[in-house]
Amino acid sequence: MAHTTSSSKILLLALGFLVILNSVRVRASEIEGIVVDPEGRVTEGARILLSDHTTIKAITFTDENGHFSLANLDPGQYELRVALSGFRADTIALKLAAEELLEIRIQLRISAIAESIVVSASHVDLPLSRVSDSIDIINAADLKARQIETISDALRMVAGLTVTSTGGRGGITSLFPRGGESNFTLVLIDGVRVNTFGGDYNFAHLPVADIERIEIVRGPQSALYGSDAIGAVIHIVTRHGGPPRSEATIETGNFGTNRLSVASSGSTGLWSWGAMAEQLETEGYTGTASSTGERVTNNDYLRQDLSLSGSWSPNRGTKIRGNFRLGSNEGGFPGPFGSDPAGNFTTVDRITRGGDDTHLFSVAIRNRWTSAVRQDTQLTQSVLGTEFNGPFGQSVAETSRFSVRTQTTIDVRKNLGISLGAELQEERIRSTFITVNTLDPIPIQRRLMGYFSELRIDAAERLFITSGLRLEHTHRHHLDGNPAAFPARPTFNAESGFVINPKISVGYFLQPVTKRSRGWTRLRLSAGTGIRPPTGFEIAFTDNPKLKSERGRSVDLGIEQAFLGGALMIQSTVFFNRYDDLIVAVGRSFRNASQFRTDNIANALARGIEVSAVTRINTSLETRANYTWLITEVLAVDGTEKQAPSPFEVGDPLIRRPRHQGNIDILLTRGRFQGYARFSGRGRVLDVEPSLGAFGGLFKAPGYFTMSIGANLRMWSKFELFGRITNMLNRQYEETLGFPALGRSAVVGVRVATR
Repeated sequence: MAHTTSSSKILLLALGFLVILNSVRVRASEIEGIVVDPEGRVTEGARILLSDHTTIKAITFTDENGHFSLANLDPGQYELRVALSGFRADTIALKLAAEELLEIRIQLRISAIAESIVVSASHVDLPLSRVSDSIDIINAADLKARQIETISDALRMVAGLTVTSTGGRGGITSLFPRGGESNFTLVLIDGVRVNTFGGDYNFAHLPVADIERIEIVRGPQSALYGSDAIGAVIHIVTRHGGPPRSEATIETGNFGTNRLSVASSGSTGLWSWGAMAEQLETEGYTGTASSTGERVTNNDYLRQDLSLSGSWSPNRGTKIRGNFRLGSNEGGFPGPFGSDPAGNFTTVDRITRGGDDTHLFSVAIRNRWTSAVRQDTQLTQSVLGTEFNGPFGQSVAETSRFSVRTQTTIDVRKNLGISLGAELQEERIRSTFITVNTLDPIPIQRRLMGYFSELRIDAAERLFITSGLRLEHTHRHHLDGNPAAFPARPTFNAESGFVINPKISVGYFLQPVTKRSRGWTRLRLSAGTGIRPPTGFEIAFTDNPKLKSERGRSVDLGIEQAFLGGALMIQSTVFFNRYDDLIVAVGRSFRNASQFRTDNIANALARGIEVSAVTRINTSLETRANYTWLITEVLAVDGTEKQAPSPFEVGDPLIRRPRHQGNIDILLTRGRFQGYARFSGRGRVLDVEPSLGAFGGLFKAPGYFTMSIGANLRMWSKFELFGRITNMLNRQYEETLGFPALGRSAVVGVRVATR
């Protein structure tokens, strides 16, 4: 904690210096304008993005009269874009002279893909049209129109991602990115890491009430973020600032489900804020277990969340923002009570209960030293706790993480930008099962120090190149042994190592996008590497003092084709992933490959094609569809020819990765009415025995098809009724073998919003 206090003092001193420095004013320019829809009506709440060729410089919103203003701008060349769901506008190139006032009028057109801010694919904020990675944006309008309950439900709409849950609401929910493991995805909330020690994350518990957008970047991103970003990055950006607005939602449905949420955000003067509180409770499944004939009585779930954020901008060059988030959930875990392929189920577990507690805090300072140089510094603290009480007693685990990150961004010239920085992470895990010989818990501690750089090139508005490099130094602290454990753990001396992760992404428009363009074609190429350091349990239950990070390498090639001025967008991406140094139990079979109990000796491949299409021909109808074809393959263990980790054989697919999956989403808007229908399905997968896991053997799990519908009816400007039916056909299916999904579920609710 002394290190934390020292860092805080340095940040406060730096803040005071920056405020004084920026009190010197320069001759500023200003842009004013109005945004109208295709029929010439003023548009409220449109986001205005002002950028140069390498980063976003300023953001504002249109008011109820469609007007916007960007003041205190430095003279220079800029690009102006509009971000509004369902619409798009041509990029406007501007050249501002000193003390000049520009007045412009922007007319929107219907578009399948809207412009957006992207903060996850680079070290700077970029417009979506300038990003060349494989990325999807799910914004607040998408979540509201489709009545999405949780982040995991939203991610089911994205090509390349496989989401699996152990039952209904609150069940353990995993995400497999492009065939990678379930701990290969880095998850951020407003820039704060929420993965546990080693990369695990349960996607079941994140609400959507305060979300502005979800950014999904597929492919390894360790050149940007270091550890855990081996397969993908999910960045949840909460609503903050903009026009003042508040919203309250209450809904109820079968399975004893009730949800209440309130959220608020806005700006006034130098201050901006965001806030959210939500509670969800449900009884879950209370029917009869098909495997044992017993009644399920403890599938209940309770989730409570609170988030607060505030920012202060004393001048046009400085912004300070703080975020605070609390989350807790608690529920019963009846275990598997569905498919029983090996006949191992004996009874429903009516005893086990568990829950999680999450505490997140961050402070970010952004300062623009000059028009071409910007400094960003962020301090974060997170505590992620889990507790289970079952037939064999209580188990508790807690991950705590402190980080400091600083970055300098330099606009060398209008089409060339660079970023340089460093990040320190101190993380620790404690668990009931990680002990010394006195059976007292002992922490496992690790320090990660990353040094990174990034180069961004924008050539002739057709070629966009982003390349990055990160040197990661990992230091595991000394760990006392436990000779009484089963198996015994020797004492581990402190261990350090270095790894370099590169990344490059290239986007190229075959033809420049102009006002006369009826469509465009863009090619994308991305390649990079990723790492995932060992979890606390992988360290605690091994005799290998030099256990390394798992590694991933990836290449993808994509094409985007827009028709009808952007009203129809088709994207296709081919990807190839290689995963090496995977940690597995050695056992007797691999004594020729390693002398330890566990080691980095396993390997796997994943390759496939992602295809998506979005159409929005008019304001009434929008259709989205995506399909993923995925091939995964278990490779031979290092040092062997045709041996794979038990119970796999070389060439087997990885578990819970379907070869075929996809969905179709239709959204209809007519005046005050908005309705949707969603069709989802996947093919069969390889899975493990539900009770004993891989030790119980491998089994085929069937595919499934589901349908959901919903509708929103705006009664007047501030009041809305809505309802939805999930699994409308009442299909019996399992995303995870042995854990039945909920049957038909109906929910109705009301929403009151003020702006």
